[in-house]
Amino acid sequence: MDKLLNFLGLCRRAGKLVTGNDPVTEEVVGRKAKLVLVSSDISKNTEKKLLTACHRNDVKVLKLPRTTEQLSHAIGKFSAVVAVKDTGFAKKLTELIENEKQEENVYD
Repeated sequence: MDKLLNFLGLCRRAGKLVTGNDPVTEEVVGRKAKLVLVSSDISKNTEKKLLTACHRNDVKVLKLPRTTEQLSHAIGKFSAVVAVKDTGFAKKLTELIENEKQEENVYD
């Protein structure tokens, strides 16, 4: 069971997720995005443009430890980048991603 992908699906169903490069950039520039997530295999050019927009507008960006295919399957729409419009959802997703990264660094 993948908590991160399941929660992203929940965000999408709740209407708190924006998908696609141009719509996400609009949300960032309009300061409606609380968090931007990019897939692990996003193109360098797209990543650079998004990072620049997010940096200028003080929006946090996290790289998902998932591929575009996995992200797209979870949200039901093809996309390598998503913006979260809700503070609570953004906080929970940040926690899930950070916890997962910490778990990767633990040896059994």
